[in-house]
Amino acid sequence: MRIMGIDYGDSRIGIAISDPFGWTAQGIETIKWNGNLQIPLKRIKELVDEYHVSRIVVGFPRNMNGTVGPRGQKTLEFIDALDGYINGSLSTRKTDIVKWDERLTTVAAQRIMQETGVKTSRKKAVVDKIAAVYMLQGYLDSLKHSK
Repeated sequence: MRIMGIDYGDSRIGIAISDPFGWTAQGIETIKWNGNLQIPLKRIKELVDEYHVSRIVVGFPRNMNGTVGPRGQKTLEFIDALDGYINGSLSTRKTDIVKWDERLTTVAAQRIMQETGVKTSRKKAVVDKIAAVYMLQGYLDSLKHSK
């Protein structure tokens, strides 16, 4: 059972995938899309099929007080579009889509890049992928603790 993690952004979407046992998360790519939602939906569907993903975990941004702001609303719209695209009427199997609190994952990803000396020119290319890894790993860890 593979699980995909998605860090959704307005111009880039970070993608991470679990190992087959659901123990660890690895970053696989950053999708650049700049407003054409069909680009990431199509690519995510290709990755779901390629990796035989059974669940997608989408980072859901909340304000620090737990409320849902404009960014959270955009993410909900993305989740609805993704669900329709992945699990539409022509789909042969159902892929669960789960919202996961992503507060501070981008901050953690930026801190790691700074500590490891990632050059500023490369940061935009990898920050979303690293944030997706952090978010997915948190989800995977929560599954281990709930068992």
